[in-house]
Amino acid sequence: MEVRAKKYLGQHFLTDLHIARRIAEVLEPVPADAGGTQCVLEVGPGMGVLTQYLLPVYGDRLTVAEIDGESVAYLRAHYPELHIIEGDFLLLDLAGLYPEGVRIIGNFPYNISSQIFFKVLEAKDLVPEVAGMIQKEVAVRLAALPGGKEYGILSVLLQAYYDIEYLFTVPPGVFNPPPKVQSAVIRLRRNGTVRLACDEVLFKQIVKATFNQRRKTIRNSLGSSFPEVLHAVAEGRVEAHPFFGLRPETLSVAQFVELTGWVETVLRKDK
Repeated sequence: MEVRAKKYLGQHFLTDLHIARRIAEVLEPVPADAGGTQCVLEVGPGMGVLTQYLLPVYGDRLTVAEIDGESVAYLRAHYPELHIIEGDFLLLDLAGLYPEGVRIIGNFPYNISSQIFFKVLEAKDLVPEVAGMIQKEVAVRLAALPGGKEYGILSVLLQAYYDIEYLFTVPPGVFNPPPKVQSAVIRLRRNGTVRLACDEVLFKQIVKATFNQRRKTIRNSLGSSFPEVLHAVAEGRVEAHPFFGLRPETLSVAQFVELTGWVETVLRKDK
């Protein structure tokens, strides 16, 4: 029984077992007596090319989440001992399922890869590590440093809480069907930031507002989303921030935190 790759699910089945083993080994097993997060969730296992290497290591600590009924039937037939969640990963209640945390791995569907990482951000206190394969363009974006065109919203939001490593590139020919793009394997590990030194909701709003108008300076993009801030500057109630003349791709995470704290202070004074 073979599973037919479905375009609407963004399925490209990895066929190179050497690469599959390399991806599976990116996660470092946590000994049962060492503390830390023991559970592992594989997203989009398909026919189990990664699962076959994960299951012997993690056993009943491994669960897979698969939305494709045909793939679920295949997995049940070939891995009867495997814990399977038949459903959409994006809709899972990770806090309810894994109150003590979970590490996430997968050959992630390309059509929802960004959504997967936004989901990880929502559960950042429960997800200490993520490893997986995604479209190379997205992987480069996640790991990008300030100053380049690849640096953007997800770069800043994820790097605020995770250390991100671009590990290796994977060519199209090792998939069935081959994607039209190159792929890459990345790893995210939770850094030491428990909470940002600013309002985290406002931080996210400012990052999105500035990058959504990335060709504009910080002054102009903030003015579109937070006009009261520019009014306060124009009326002399507060001095313009030193970052006002810069564009968002030049700001580090720490600088976005600083900017958010300043905006928060201005908004509080304006009430």
